[in-house]
Amino acid sequence: MYQVDLNSDLGESFGRYTIGMDEKIIPLISSANIACGYHASDPVVMLESIARTKEAGIKIGAHPGLPDLMGFGRRNMAISPAEAKAYTLYQISALGGMCQANGMRLQHVKPHGALYNMAAKDYALSLAICEAIRDYDPEIIVMGLSGSEMIRAAKDCGLKAASEVFADRGYEEDGTLVNRRKEGALIKDEDEAIARVIRMVKEGVVTAVTGKDIPIQADSVCVHGDGEKALLFVEKIRKALTENDIKIRPLAEIID
Repeated sequence: MYQVDLNSDLGESFGRYTIGMDEKIIPLISSANIACGYHASDPVVMLESIARTKEAGIKIGAHPGLPDLMGFGRRNMAISPAEAKAYTLYQISALGGMCQANGMRLQHVKPHGALYNMAAKDYALSLAICEAIRDYDPEIIVMGLSGSEMIRAAKDCGLKAASEVFADRGYEEDGTLVNRRKEGALIKDEDEAIARVIRMVKEGVVTAVTGKDIPIQADSVCVHGDGEKALLFVEKIRKALTENDIKIRPLAEIID
């Protein structure tokens, strides 16, 4: 049986600024990554996001990022492993505490933006992040880029690891995501993006920007909720998965 988790980065509004279409995306996914206040969000938005996921009956995960609100956490920062551990523990503790107060618990942790991409290539950074997660709750699943140092570090820490793939992002031959400033970074054709996802789940491969097929593990598919056609795309991908006999399930039901 083929199965996959559908996740989306949510709760990224801030104060009077609204980002994304959370209320419409949440019912269509199985796992939500909620921003924790560093790259986006605030305490009020965090609580609202928890309430929405609870009402929809989907699983919740923390989405910790770099302390860069102005840059939306997408700018690399020179941080030490010790700082990465502290930043991660601080953010997941905040969201986790709010979850506990609302009768929920964190299913997973997925780093955001630059922190995610930096950790994918840097084992020491990944290990620090995973140590923070383990110290907080060793039952939490670590979500990271398929084939990345984050997945290796999670396993070395004795944590459950979920390999994530992206429906609308291009891949380099080494399995990393194409830099957003480079051509081929974004897959703009919806049908092409969906076909890539089906292939990643069923065949375990994706075509890199060079045209070469590379191996990939697809436990969870990220669908962005802030694009112009985000809602339509999520609806289409859900339909395509169902038509291809791929069951949509939360990570907790997929990862042993």
